[in-house]
Amino acid sequence: MSAGKSHVEESLEPLIFTIRGHRVILDADLARLYGVTTKRLNEATKRNRQRFPDDFAFQLTLGELTALRSRFATLNLQPSDSNTEKSNWSQFATSSSRHRGAVYRPWAFTEHGALMAANILRSGHAVQMSIYVIRAFVRLREQIAANEAILKRLAEIDKTLLRQDVSLRDIYRKLLPLLQPSPEPPKRRIGFISDD
Repeated sequence: MSAGKSHVEESLEPLIFTIRGHRVILDADLARLYGVTTKRLNEATKRNRQRFPDDFAFQLTLGELTALRSRFATLNLQPSDSNTEKSNWSQFATSSSRHRGAVYRPWAFTEHGALMAANILRSGHAVQMSIYVIRAFVRLREQIAANEAILKRLAEIDKTLLRQDVSLRDIYRKLLPLLQPSPEPPKRRIGFISDD
């Protein structure tokens, strides 16, 4: 960990998921980071719904919720050597349904939605923490861009190697006859040779 980064900033990436093509953080995690209850965050979001278009915040469908929960259940089966991984799991996946309702569907906030949520909460702590949240989103975006650039370069290398492979195969086919031992020249017959 570098000297300029805090522990909070380092641990935010596991809280960000990709849902509906957007990188999002769930309401329970965002509320915990901003120092408010999930209920208060969601109430403030509903009161200011005009500030949260669908590309800022959206409520998960039951299918998305089920897929996310099964993803956490799969992760839970994997042996973990640290407790920090468990502390980063979204609260909705690890809490029991009796505390949040059997069909509670969390809200997902994009980078812009997380910033807007900090603004409507009017909490100094929320504004301060929003900086760390936005930086986590930016880091993920940079990592994805770097991965895409690497994958693009690997595809170019693969294409070049395939072209070279075809060229080498063609050269090999042309050289193959030259590599074969030449047929022995006919032996000159010794003695009297008739022309008949």
